Amino acid sequence: MKRHLEQYFQFSELHTNWRTEILAGATTFVTMAYIIFVNPAILHETGMPLTAVVAATCICAALGSLMMGIVARYPIALAPGMGLNAYFTYTVVKGMNIPWETALGAVFLSGVAFLILTAVGLRQMILASIPVELYAAVAVGIGLFIALIGLHNSGIITASKETLVTMGNLRNPNTLLAVFGLMLIAALQAWEVRGAILIGILGTTAAGVAFGLVRWQPQSYSFADITATAFHLNIRGALSYGLVEIVFVFLFVDLFDNIGTLVAVGKKAKLFDTANRIPRMNQILFSDATATIVGSLAGTSTVTSYVESAAGVAAGGRSGVTAIVTGILFLIALFVAPAVGAIPAAATAPALIVVGSMMIVHATEIPWGNPVIAIPAFLTIVTIPLTFSIANGLAFGFTAYTILKIARGEFRSVHWLVYVLTALFIARFLYLGS
Repeated sequence: MKRHLEQYFQFSELHTNWRTEILAGATTFVTMAYIIFVNPAILHETGMPLTAVVAATCICAALGSLMMGIVARYPIALAPGMGLNAYFTYTVVKGMNIPWETALGAVFLSGVAFLILTAVGLRQMILASIPVELYAAVAVGIGLFIALIGLHNSGIITASKETLVTMGNLRNPNTLLAVFGLMLIAALQAWEVRGAILIGILGTTAAGVAFGLVRWQPQSYSFADITATAFHLNIRGALSYGLVEIVFVFLFVDLFDNIGTLVAVGKKAKLFDTANRIPRMNQILFSDATATIVGSLAGTSTVTSYVESAAGVAAGGRSGVTAIVTGILFLIALFVAPAVGAIPAAATAPALIVVGSMMIVHATEIPWGNPVIAIPAFLTIVTIPLTFSIANGLAFGFTAYTILKIARGEFRSVHWLVYVLTALFIARFLYLGS
């Protein structure tokens, strides 16, 4: 049985083993476990019951990650997307005064649209149409994005009205704890210790407990709490409101966030084949679409691939077993969520910074001497972290690439779908500007 599983998950071809995959899956889970608490906190502002959203978050993250691991066999975990949950809460429900049940109906419709687009091959065509030269730029941009999140969560950098960002308070005990965690993980990496990131996270948490910086306030809940949101979506209401625009935003942002994550994690894990394609792409996209539909039925916003999966890949994860372990841990978290909450941001933030630094290596793959590639690549790299959106970075890179190709008279070498996507990106910029 064990041998058959190793063959199915291609352990020998991927040069991996059970210990590495389990460690990698645990690393991914610990790095993204914050979503168990952050997602419900955001959606709770719509009036959704908090404990029900905690349960829904764990269930759809577990299902999506298990599907990705078993069906697609990739080390990519899924969960409700940050940014999309904020759009759901602050723009759709609070901004447009639309009931959360109706907003969930719009999420369901976007998931169905995902399945249809995947079935007809359009999502695969979009991924294939991305200029190969921009793959590395997306990976670098997401690396900076991850690092920025880590630096902010750690308190090392903070917002500033005068200079946009500035140095945080390095005397703050939690920030000092994060700096300790950063140095610990970096030192373990320098000594090439396997599982350095996971060990660093747990070691930093232990230090936080020792110095009284970790505060845990358990809140009990039962599996039955999910009934407060499960199957409460209002699909007919979403259709009657004419929420085509909202469904399109859920669809558009999730599509390109997913593509960006697949490219970044794929580059890091060396998942691309010799033709720069990711095998089993259909299975990846079907897993993602199914998880979004189940998430809307359970009671949460759009589910997407998580860029924090790069932490597991950095820890050595290469096969679907990594995602399966992450999924199993999300299932366990459904019953012990308060214990997961004991891991502070000061412990996970250093891991994000280190993972971000490791992804910068892909900048060497960009032909910086060619402006037609270098400028779109640069715009992609800087706009992903500075606009806090993978989709925005892709939009800037795509648009600049197409315009420069036309300016050089090389418009015939551009895939027709790139022109369509560029037009959609420009329309999106105009919509956001309004």
